Amino acid sequence: MSEVLTIGEPMAVFASTEADVPLAVACNYDKFLAGAEVNVAVGVARLGHTVDYVAQVGADPIGDFVRAELTKANVGTDHVVVTPTHTTGLMFKQRVTAGDPATANYRKNSAAANLMTNQIETLNLDGVKIAHLTGIFPAISATARETTLALCQRLAMHPEIVKIFDTNLRPALWETTEEMVATTNQFAKMANIVLPGINEGEILMGSRDPETIADFFIGQSAVTDTVIVKLGPAGAFV
Repeated sequence: MSEVLTIGEPMAVFASTEADVPLAVACNYDKFLAGAEVNVAVGVARLGHTVDYVAQVGADPIGDFVRAELTKANVGTDHVVVTPTHTTGLMFKQRVTAGDPATANYRKNSAAANLMTNQIETLNLDGVKIAHLTGIFPAISATARETTLALCQRLAMHPEIVKIFDTNLRPALWETTEEMVATTNQFAKMANIVLPGINEGEILMGSRDPETIADFFIGQSAVTDTVIVKLGPAGAFV
């Protein structure tokens, strides 16, 4: 197995080439590989480290594109499962000159949302030094949540592996804020290093003070020893 392991939903994003044009009107798009965990995996590979990505895509052109782009980026795809029963998620993204772009996601009941725990049971964790997880993958479905938990439980049996959890909140993917907060904090408890944003800290534990946020995540877990609070333009509090 590679030095770094991550799990998530790889997608294709169709980014409009026309600035400030609503998605309903735009006709021209560029296609890119997307996904929060994908970005980490590609960055790790660019730094010269080996990385494996655990995921599931559909037996469709978007799935073929995802696997080809991961291979091109030197990200291991031995654990990217192909299923004929579900399609690969995709997203359309507006191009803007100011403010946040509009997006449209087509990922409900996607291939990744149906990645089962049996894929975790067969993982060989020998040689893995770092496991990187985010709060996005467990948000996309109950099945993905179970699979993330199964991976966390397996990782807990390997204290030599550094577990990183980026809270990466996506409220639109959760049924309720209460479920999002409880589940995200539970996964954070299993990580050695937790990466909340300052806005996420306010949602997850009620404070925007970096030191108070860090104290909360360290205090709730026996294994968390480092918290990196992302402060946007101000950098980070470690």
